[in-house]
Amino acid sequence: MKVKVDPERCQGHTLCAMAAPEVFELSEIDGHATAVVDEVPAHLEEAVREAARSCPEQAIQIS
Repeated sequence: MKVKVDPERCQGHTLCAMAAPEVFELSEIDGHATAVVDEVPAHLEEAVREAARSCPEQAIQIS
């Protein structure tokens, strides 16, 4: 599984980082998230799905 955050949609709500802190990192400048892994480890896949579901801006894309 791969995950990506659309920087145009992300508004820095931080819900993704709370759901999967090992996968999402927040910018110290504006609080916007980025994915910090190329391939999501199997044991974190459900947390990443939860992060995507909880994103109010629908900024997280999973493939």
